[in-house]
Amino acid sequence: MDFYLTALLQGLCFAGIAFGIYISMKIFNIPDITTDGSYTLGGVVTGIMLTHNQPGYIILPTVLLAGALAGALTGIIHTKLKINALLAGILVMTALYSVNLTILGRSNLPLLSMPTLFSVVNLITNVNQNSLLILIGFVLIVALIIGYLLKTDFGIAMRATGNSEPMVRALGVNTDRMKITGLAIANALTALSGYLIVQLQGFADISMGIGIVIVGLGSVIIAETIINWLQITSVWLSLILVMAGAVIFQFVLAFTLYIGVDANLLKLVTAAFVLLIVGFPRLTGRAS
Repeated sequence: MDFYLTALLQGLCFAGIAFGIYISMKIFNIPDITTDGSYTLGGVVTGIMLTHNQPGYIILPTVLLAGALAGALTGIIHTKLKINALLAGILVMTALYSVNLTILGRSNLPLLSMPTLFSVVNLITNVNQNSLLILIGFVLIVALIIGYLLKTDFGIAMRATGNSEPMVRALGVNTDRMKITGLAIANALTALSGYLIVQLQGFADISMGIGIVIVGLGSVIIAETIINWLQITSVWLSLILVMAGAVIFQFVLAFTLYIGVDANLLKLVTAAFVLLIVGFPRLTGRAS
């Protein structure tokens, strides 16, 4: 039971990445690889600030700002220098590795003795269940904020930019600014996942972000498949499904380990699972 509870906790931590990928890829149609670097950046900044005994109300805004700056940089390179979005993300992600290593000062930073969000806030005595309640509340608040943002005039302009950029530009909207802002928000949410997972697992690691974009992508694809099957149009429900997709993704990986698959093959299983959920609707459509 604790095995799957841990998967649930990790899935909720990764909801921020899923929200970020949802904004960058599904709203703006931008494949943003900055995710790998901004996730680690969020974790590294959290770890260093915890070791310097900074309060939570300082750490969280700093993490969000750091992630937003990384995303904004990718957006500026893409829109102002007219560099392909994928390449822009790769360039920033590569640069962030050095930035993260410089901030961290080492490859791994243990935080087991540090007071974290999950140790300071005590709702119930059971540690894992306490963490679960905190994460559910935290992620739901984030989902509500994103949902509200996407329903505002600014959010509608963001969504319209992804759907029909020439039309929105003709209406006088600065689409470059929309893209930069959207990528900044997406990577701030990704850094938020790093903030949560570092405090949950008790350490920050320079390589923690390698391949993490596939987790967010898989979560979003799971959500998108359900959204298409049920023909859901509600922004709020879509965000809840994106969050659920992150949890389902972690459950699949947990089940893979439970049935005895070698942990060394976990990345291979992850890639195969994402390939399966991407290809399955097309295969079934082709069969029909």
